[in-house]
Amino acid sequence: MTASQTPDPTSGKPKLGRRGLLTAAAAGTAGGAVLLGSAPAFASSPVLWAKPGALGAPPVLGLHTQFGSDASREVVVSWATTASVGRPRVLLGTPSGGLGGAAASASTTTYKDGASGTEVQIHHARLPRLRPDTEYIYAALHDGAAPELGTFRTAPRGRAAFRFTSFGDQGTPTLGKQVNGAWVNDNLGSPSAGDVTAAVEAAAPLFHLVNGDLCYANLSTDRIRTWSDWFANNQRSARYRPWMPAAGNHENEKGNGPIGYDAYRSYFALPGSGSDPELSGLWYSFTAGSVRVISLNNDDVALQDGGSSYVHGYSGGAQARWLEKELRAARADRSIDWIVVCMHQVVISTVDNFNGADLGVRQAWLPLFDRYGVDLVVCGHEHHYERSFPIRGQQSNDTMTPIPVSDAPDVADTSKGTVHMVIGGGGTSAPSNGLFFDPVQCRVITSVGPVDSSTGKRPPVYTHEAAPWSAVREGRFPYGFASFDVDPGRPGGHTTMAVNYHAVTGPYGASQVVDKLTLTRPRRDAA
Repeated sequence: MTASQTPDPTSGKPKLGRRGLLTAAAAGTAGGAVLLGSAPAFASSPVLWAKPGALGAPPVLGLHTQFGSDASREVVVSWATTASVGRPRVLLGTPSGGLGGAAASASTTTYKDGASGTEVQIHHARLPRLRPDTEYIYAALHDGAAPELGTFRTAPRGRAAFRFTSFGDQGTPTLGKQVNGAWVNDNLGSPSAGDVTAAVEAAAPLFHLVNGDLCYANLSTDRIRTWSDWFANNQRSARYRPWMPAAGNHENEKGNGPIGYDAYRSYFALPGSGSDPELSGLWYSFTAGSVRVISLNNDDVALQDGGSSYVHGYSGGAQARWLEKELRAARADRSIDWIVVCMHQVVISTVDNFNGADLGVRQAWLPLFDRYGVDLVVCGHEHHYERSFPIRGQQSNDTMTPIPVSDAPDVADTSKGTVHMVIGGGGTSAPSNGLFFDPVQCRVITSVGPVDSSTGKRPPVYTHEAAPWSAVREGRFPYGFASFDVDPGRPGGHTTMAVNYHAVTGPYGASQVVDKLTLTRPRRDAA
């Protein structure tokens, strides 16, 4: 570690200030990209970088990272501007070697917001051929802008212990609209949207899953500002660890592409799925250790009319075909123990007068989850926390009621059934934890009616069902996130995942664990 890198005693990450860690060559004379290889030639004695070049360019804003399909080998560093910039690039190094001779050019994705006409440019620098389970430092910059610094750690390769976290339905902690001369939040955000980010960063996961409805830009007066505010809030964590999203109904923004997702697809450079170009990023997968994570876009299959446009069935079955292929490959891979699905709309819910469970999602996904033994599903959409017992199969009724295979309160064998978790307390100002049915039951959207001329929406048609699958419901605390600690176990034995739900109770990420669960299954090398 160089003299300019003092460790942060609370996180273990090097403190990276605006001084230091840039070599004179990298800061001032790096022309074309230097190919990143397995052993980059880092500078042995980086000099202090005391002053940026000629300023006046847009700053580096909204800095965030994403994993590639192999999280042990590839990371993408991204940031946004509202004007063209010269030579967007990322300088890469290690805490022990500093930033040196390795650089990667960023490609630029552009979209024009359909409401304001504002053009946004997002710069994505892909860093391939990284070393597994390794800490890196980086600087994102373009000509005329001061570099912004961050760190990330690649995933382990093969079975190893690590932590990931999850929540959905966040919004922003900022004010975006004036009403009668007073500023208000117009995107369902609240101050807790900032508190939850702080809590996730304090947990220091390898990566974080965002279960849809990121910032609710489609509801806001200024959609560009809302996305900017969301990234400004979350880059406190996302510049240090990948935040891997699933698209929710509120990422569907009218006028932003043929199905409304162009902003979401532009801001994130997600692993490829072989989909048509206009659908890229809406579903994808990546592998971290012995965990295969699959992210889905449920607006394709959900019956509910919840976005700025009704896009049910938009993929023509392409997403379902891709999903079955992914699941089949994951279960055939003996190095993969866990299959985790991240999606937005839900299979389970026990609150009244909110969204409810969706029969379309049950029809499309549950048979595939059962056939290939999905272990865990994390969702949002409902703005509270609850979880199911492990479920496998469905009753032969109008709502396809899931069947629990166990009623153990704190241990679930996921080789026997899938655990579903609703983790929608990311910060929205409209929590649903005070709406639980008592006694427990579920409202399921079984169809939608004709368009209501007053709202322009297809109203949902509900059917009530008993909820034998309901295991835990949290009514006290509206906000929080879940953490998942993977323990690979021993060869030929079982692997476990310790699940904790953290209720976020105040500023600076104050939280307390209010639910615990252990997931267990035989290691695939034991089969």
